[in-house]
Amino acid sequence: MPLKIKKTTSIFILYWFLLAYIMAALVWWYIALSRQNDQMISLKLSDLKKEDTAYQQKYDLVLQEKKRKTAQYIGEGSIFLLLISAGALFVYRSVNRQLKISQQQQNFMIAITHELKTPIAITKLNLETLQKRKLDDTQQQRLLQNTLQEANRMNALCNNMLLSSQIEAGGYRMMEEEINMSSLVENCISDFKDRFPNRIIESTIREDAFIIADSLLIQMVVNNLLDNALKYSAKENKIEVKLLKDKSIELRVIDEGQGIADWEKKLVFEKFYRLGNEATKRSKGTGLGLYLTKKIVAAHKGKIYIADNHPKGSIFILQLEQAI
Repeated sequence: MPLKIKKTTSIFILYWFLLAYIMAALVWWYIALSRQNDQMISLKLSDLKKEDTAYQQKYDLVLQEKKRKTAQYIGEGSIFLLLISAGALFVYRSVNRQLKISQQQQNFMIAITHELKTPIAITKLNLETLQKRKLDDTQQQRLLQNTLQEANRMNALCNNMLLSSQIEAGGYRMMEEEINMSSLVENCISDFKDRFPNRIIESTIREDAFIIADSLLIQMVVNNLLDNALKYSAKENKIEVKLLKDKSIELRVIDEGQGIADWEKKLVFEKFYRLGNEATKRSKGTGLGLYLTKKIVAAHKGKIYIADNHPKGSIFILQLEQAI
């Protein structure tokens, strides 16, 4: 068993032991006070004299005192029990949440290391090949194109990380300008077709769809959605992009992958979250793309949600207000 898992298990065992001890101490406190109260009442009753004309009145007062003390102990005990339970639940959830975040961050570091090492290795290999071998123009252009694609991939990855930090720190100032969404989506699709010539990307783009937004952020949203669709679809499956214009501008990115379960459709927009078992994921990614997409869309007062594609796959639907 890994050291970290052993340490976590030990912490939770100690936590539950201390909680059980506190609960047992609370119960023992109530029992001890109840016994003490019974003894005091018995002592007071033994001091009463039956020949006393006020005997019954004094007897009733002692019983009332016993009931009052019992109610006091039960009330105080219940309050302590509620406070301890609420505190224990809060601590448990906080620790559990921190452990989950820590695990996600660890998975993110593993993923980001892999994501950076791969393009660096490919770029280094291509440059060494160009340096050591005499290649014809066609081979050189192919290697240069491949190197450029890997550089663009690293650039997109760095942009996602930097933008994520800036948005969370409140340091990014969003620009507002009129954008031709039709041209922007077409350019993004064209770029992906150049980067992935073997993938099938079909598009239906409504012309003259304008929005007021930050062009850099919206371009990142479209790129993230396209990248996500390609990432989670088989190479032979097509990707379909539709840009519709009605009361709002609606972008649909449709894939034919495995789809997303209903309970995961909101989770995929959380930071570092990735579909499936995070330790055994085969697809590339860091879990930042859809998180940033959701943040950017919310900043533009838009909506994004996921629908099922039939017979299989997912549809990411983005809705933004069109420029007046």
